[in-house]
Amino acid sequence: WFCRNRQCPRRIFTERLPTVAAPWARRTLRLAQRLVAVALALGGKAGVRLSQRWDLMVSRNTLLRLLRRLPVPARATPTVLGVDDFALRKRQTYGTILVDLERRQPVALLPDRTADTLAQWLREHPGVQVIARDRSSAYAEGARQGASMATQIADRFHLLQNLRDTLDEVFTTHHQALGAVNAAMCQQPVPLPDGTTAVPVPPPATPPLAQQQAAQRAAHRQALYDEVWTLHRAGWPVSAIAAQVGRGRRTIERYLHMPTWPVRQHRSHYGRSLVNPYKDYLLARWNAGCRTAIRLFRELQPRGYTGSYRRVAAYVSRIRQAQGLPPRRQGRRQTLPVVAEPASQPLTPRRATWLVLRREAQRTAAEAQQLTLLRAQQAEVAEAIDLAEDFATLIRQRQPAQLDPWLQRATTSTLEAMRRFAKGLYEDYEAVKAGVT
Repeated sequence: WFCRNRQCPRRIFTERLPTVAAPWARRTLRLAQRLVAVALALGGKAGVRLSQRWDLMVSRNTLLRLLRRLPVPARATPTVLGVDDFALRKRQTYGTILVDLERRQPVALLPDRTADTLAQWLREHPGVQVIARDRSSAYAEGARQGASMATQIADRFHLLQNLRDTLDEVFTTHHQALGAVNAAMCQQPVPLPDGTTAVPVPPPATPPLAQQQAAQRAAHRQALYDEVWTLHRAGWPVSAIAAQVGRGRRTIERYLHMPTWPVRQHRSHYGRSLVNPYKDYLLARWNAGCRTAIRLFRELQPRGYTGSYRRVAAYVSRIRQAQGLPPRRQGRRQTLPVVAEPASQPLTPRRATWLVLRREAQRTAAEAQQLTLLRAQQAEVAEAIDLAEDFATLIRQRQPAQLDPWLQRATTSTLEAMRRFAKGLYEDYEAVKAGVT
């Protein structure tokens, strides 16, 4: 009902139901609240799927529109602020996320990771007393400009992450030591649960064509590495070198941090093969006496195997090699040793880094043996392992008194990567000391 008098302040004479529906609304308040809850939990498309199960017909655009109408909750300025970067587009565009570490809630997203942007936010939100951050110089400068009285802390996660990157660089340079450990572990008998031992299955041989292609790629990378160093010695900046050789700045910086070009390891035979989920079954059937590849292949098909016969035959050939049998002939019935997969995976730079940084109580017997063999390969490798374990211990157990002695050891190390890591810690000493306290 509309009033015809245009001077009437009310204009509409209908019964208002403020607890049921808002004016001009096409859904009740209760329905709107339910849809908002669904949208907050699931978002657009997933929220539509759940709403349809409740016979609530709604589009994803409606759910998102309801979210945008919600008022932004007022948040108090956090006392303990966490600062970290995140990728809007990996390796291209990054932003900064600010987190209230006491309430464990995000506070704000900044459009970039520059010092000026962080400093401006801190000036607009006074009251931050502690800033936990990574060792980025931009964040350190932004914290000094925007909250000079706040205590800066280098958080332990990023310290361990920096240590991991350093250790990975060391193992990449000393890849021969990893290869020697892998060769030794392939000769070790595999302990079984019943107390006996089994013969390990050897890794597959690399085909000649693959070896030739790998050699060509290695020669190309070596030539690129030599060109980068030639331009660097001629005084070219990193940006100019990157433009000249057609690589990114980070790649050029990584090359310049390597005194020699490390030869890459061959791909691990623990790849994503279709046979991997069925190796236990194949070994059990083989040790039980079934030694025909085509029969094993046919037994795997009802179990879900979708690969080819050739993959199964190649794995069976490795089993025969472990037992000293001819590649294809059936041979006489004879007593053969039990065969099993090696007790540990082969070491790569990344896996060796993970093994060193893993807590000692969590290592298996095979992993401890790998680490012992790795220490015995080269003195520099043993030094890197000792330094990494000691630094991880002082971080995890919060031993600030051990930081200075460790920095002195790392500064005089024979490893350039460790010396560079220690130099970076010295440049951010106060924040690092606060992080391990």
